[in-house]
Amino acid sequence: MADLNFPAVKQRQAKDESADSGPAREPIWDIIELLFFAYRDFVSDPDEVLGKLGFGRAHHRVLHFVNRNPAMKVANLLGILKITKQSLGRVLKQLIDQGYIVQKEGATDRRQRLLHVTPKGEALALKLAGLQTKRILSALEGLGPNAHEGARQFLMAMLDADGRDEVLRLISQTDRGPRGRP
Repeated sequence: MADLNFPAVKQRQAKDESADSGPAREPIWDIIELLFFAYRDFVSDPDEVLGKLGFGRAHHRVLHFVNRNPAMKVANLLGILKITKQSLGRVLKQLIDQGYIVQKEGATDRRQRLLHVTPKGEALALKLAGLQTKRILSALEGLGPNAHEGARQFLMAMLDADGRDEVLRLISQTDRGPRGRP
């Protein structure tokens, strides 16, 4: 059989080999697919609740981060979610119009738009987090005493290295910061 040389394939192989200092690896299909299916199931319970309200996953993410970060600037939320202003504007308008979030001017800079959950918004955010916490605890239950920390380390390692510190800073701020509504 003839040995065919395709420059593009050789370049890709060389790139793959240099990236992990070894030959190109077969995709890790089981983990990839388990992540897809785990995410599908992780969001399924909240999706059901949100669907009854006419909301979707974008609403959930906005509500989650505003609930965890009172007085969050719209610009910061855009950075966290990595969505367009237009997409956020549509979702935010619905959450504001239906009484889940309020938007206020900054005390020192009136151009700032600071977001807060209302009591109704906090109740929904906590209900959705409760559903997801139940699923996480059920999954961690049989994995041993260090399962929480192992899962946390795995998920941190999955983050892009250049954004990891910012994510960890955000999480640590919300874990110890005061919660409050206007």
